[in-house]
Amino acid sequence: MDVRSNQDMQAVQQLKRAHEAISEEIGKIIVGQQQVIDELLISLLARGHCLLVGVPGLAKTLLISTLARVLDLQFKRIQFTPDLMPSDITGTEVIEEEPGSGRKAFKYVKGPIFANIVLADEINRTPPKTQSALLQAMQEHEVSAAGTTYKLDEPFFVLATQNPIEQEGTYPLPEAQLDRFMFNLWVDYPSESEEEQIVRTTTSAYHANLRILLKAGDIIALQDLVRRVPVADNVISYAVKLVRRTRPADATAPDFIKEWITWGAGPRASQYLILGAKTRAVLDGRPTPDIDDVRAIAKPVLRHRLVTNFNAEAEGINSSQIVDRLTTGLEL
Repeated sequence: MDVRSNQDMQAVQQLKRAHEAISEEIGKIIVGQQQVIDELLISLLARGHCLLVGVPGLAKTLLISTLARVLDLQFKRIQFTPDLMPSDITGTEVIEEEPGSGRKAFKYVKGPIFANIVLADEINRTPPKTQSALLQAMQEHEVSAAGTTYKLDEPFFVLATQNPIEQEGTYPLPEAQLDRFMFNLWVDYPSESEEEQIVRTTTSAYHANLRILLKAGDIIALQDLVRRVPVADNVISYAVKLVRRTRPADATAPDFIKEWITWGAGPRASQYLILGAKTRAVLDGRPTPDIDDVRAIAKPVLRHRLVTNFNAEAEGINSSQIVDRLTTGLEL
């Protein structure tokens, strides 16, 4: 790391202990889902955003609100519906009468996007015009309204949920919107023992008392720490090669990519692979990432960035299987 390496190494070890404590606290309410919890933390510390895909009833919303409580962050939930307007997200101007003078003036009322953690619940239920209201906020961490630009409070983290089975009355997210999400996380069914534990705790008088482990200032400092983590050239080279091989027109793309993929991942995928690998390493108490860190997060980074074609659909091949094949077949 830089000249503050000793101080940074201490911060890495403190973060490792905080990671273990956060997992323990969230585990008081959320049963299982350890990989999803880890990937949420990686995304938050890498200044990314997450798209969570899973059927209803898997505690996606509860997981996110619990994370916000443990980190002492302001949490807002937006329920996306077909009649939701962009101003319902970003805010709107209202006419307000000034006390005393009786004069009327416009006042900007901030929308729910002004929070540290924003849950866009069932994001694909609203039209693209409203979905795009999140774009500037996610990329620039600011909102433009009524000719004025408002900075969002840091840290700023958008989590969107999507139901994979109910497609009637939904609007698929455009590729430009999908690319803004660092991770696409699949929340799966719990195991039998985990489901028994869920039923046991949620149908009793059990109430968990959560400790606050990190605050906004701590998280911003840790996000800066992640940026200072050094990365070896061979790790960067591996990440770039992996992404470039997802593009059918690239000379290094294998035959199965040319057969199954219409569009591959862009440069943002390479950036997120390295940022995610750096964060994964420091959460584990290591000073620098290796190629295994890149492999570990390749699937959530890449699967929503690959556009499969009719051949893949006809053969029952999905983007996750393609990423698996790429990461196992890519020579160092």
